[in-house]
Amino acid sequence: MKRLFAAVVVIAVIVSAIFLSGCVTRPDWRVTDDGMLEYPDAECTPEYQLITLETADNYTLYEVVFTSRGTQMVGLMRMPGTLHEKDVPGVVLLPGATVTKEGEQGLAKYLCDLGYASIAIDQRNLGVIDMRDDLQMFLKGEEPTEHKMVHDALAAVEVLRDQPGIDAERIVFAGESNGARFAIIACALDPEARGVIAISTCGYGIDAAIAPGQLNGPEVIRFYKSIDPDMYLDKIPPRKFVMIHSLNDTVIPYENAQQTYAKASEPKELHTVGTATHGYCNEMAAFIKTELEKML
Repeated sequence: MKRLFAAVVVIAVIVSAIFLSGCVTRPDWRVTDDGMLEYPDAECTPEYQLITLETADNYTLYEVVFTSRGTQMVGLMRMPGTLHEKDVPGVVLLPGATVTKEGEQGLAKYLCDLGYASIAIDQRNLGVIDMRDDLQMFLKGEEPTEHKMVHDALAAVEVLRDQPGIDAERIVFAGESNGARFAIIACALDPEARGVIAISTCGYGIDAAIAPGQLNGPEVIRFYKSIDPDMYLDKIPPRKFVMIHSLNDTVIPYENAQQTYAKASEPKELHTVGTATHGYCNEMAAFIKTELEKML
């Protein structure tokens, strides 16, 4: 009887420790029957290391290294010089395909001048995706790379929230092109985020492919739903959904962005510029400033 009591006490201590740590042991990941990706452990702050790269009067730049889904992720965290004066809001920046974290620093510097902290990460495969390969992984019960890329964003936001001087309740996701797709999904899965700014992007329109039967098999449909940001738009309100797009985008036609925007619910906003570009450009700066002020 004493042994039984001792075993119960040990189990209770372990369970208490797990709950007190904020990281409850649950399934690593799953996709619901209606195609929604879930990462039950995403709210846990991963172990990370910070290395100071640059220090100036108005900012400090760090390299940050953390582990997400078994892979070492590297990012750049830029903190404004006002950090010691007050808690500042932050932005998780997700670059587009083939773009590095260094390539995102132009926007990061602009955000820093506005008083926002940011973390930009090198995405797996530098944001390049292979849907067919991911589908085969999913059908075999393996975790697709695109799902892991969503988790990477969720891990990055927890690292940012963990920094002294950061207002953990005032953080948004932002991304360009492919990175914006992951930003939309990450925002939908992170109820603490204040909103998302999606630059030069669109969803995949999986719903349009399902209706005429272009996709066959429930598991195939479930996978494609799980990677389509359009499917997550109804999970963003009452947070704000913002799109910024060029009318002459050279990669993703403006009409595609309009289709995704039409599926979103209020509060939402779509801003346009006339430059023939894909991704962030200086003409978008004023829209970003205005929308961040509203959200943060």
